[in-house]
Amino acid sequence: MFGLTIPQRYGGLGLGKESMCVVSEELSRGYIGVGSLGTRSEIAAELIMGGGTDEQKERWLPKLAAGEVLPTAVFTEPNSGSDLASIRTRAVRHADVYKIYGNKTWITHPVRADLMTLLVRTNPSESGHRGLSMLLAEKPRGTDDDPFPSAGISGTEIEVLGYRGMKEYEIAFDGFEVKTENLLGGVEGLGFRQLMQTFESARIQTAARAIGVAQAAMEQALAYAQQRQQFGEPIIKFPRVADKIAMMAVEIMVARQLTYFAARRKDSGKRCDLEAGMAKLLAARVAWANADNAVQIHGGNGFALEFPVSRLLCDARILSIFEGAAEIQAQVIARRLLSTSN
Repeated sequence: MFGLTIPQRYGGLGLGKESMCVVSEELSRGYIGVGSLGTRSEIAAELIMGGGTDEQKERWLPKLAAGEVLPTAVFTEPNSGSDLASIRTRAVRHADVYKIYGNKTWITHPVRADLMTLLVRTNPSESGHRGLSMLLAEKPRGTDDDPFPSAGISGTEIEVLGYRGMKEYEIAFDGFEVKTENLLGGVEGLGFRQLMQTFESARIQTAARAIGVAQAAMEQALAYAQQRQQFGEPIIKFPRVADKIAMMAVEIMVARQLTYFAARRKDSGKRCDLEAGMAKLLAARVAWANADNAVQIHGGNGFALEFPVSRLLCDARILSIFEGAAEIQAQVIARRLLSTSN
């Protein structure tokens, strides 16, 4: 899973993004936390393959492909959610190391990660995206008792509604050291551009995760509707219930085909930010609608924690927020439509 799309010469399987979608969807159908394990490896590998030096590729890609090194993406800050160009976390160079100062938030699965793809400001005189760089920041794995054993880094878990298995943290850096040789690409000021190149793949993979959640919700609703008896017959016999499940199936198919289409464009080397944004926007909405309808079909039982559908509802809610909020996806789509119409 970790090396699915990493080239074979680096120990990966060398498969395409469409294969990634199939795997991500099926794992997320079981639990989105499992389907999400490969997301950070996908982002890290894309960053290194697209912007890394030959030495960085040889060092990190085989370890990522083998699952020997687990990465985490450290981009978002408390006051700059979608506005990544305005981040303030600083990297101050001292001889052969950068010392990091600042705060990051909504960092997924950082405790047990070995490598942080860390977006920082290396040029404080440049307030925009040109002052940003990407670091491949090594760290030891933490534990529940000692989550961040390195000097200069600490963190606090963010209690969340759903998607709990991955665990979210706010992280503070106070002099945390990163070797200058771990500057992605070896040149400062390229971090924002390097990151933008990964978003197509990340959003396609997130769309696939959403489809998996949507599929799980439909399956829970269908199974419950067939065994739940009311007025002497299974509730699947009632048209309003059957119609809900039918629309779940239809919308899953639409979202899946759009996601696979975006993946095929990516595999063929074509620009697909528009299609990836559409797929992520639609699939996230379908996942939420399916989970909501599945809860409704369960009636009062859907509100009970003992039924899996209640977890699916909570898990589905994050899909319209992370990897680019729905409003950002809509903005990307609108900009592309406007640019092609002028």
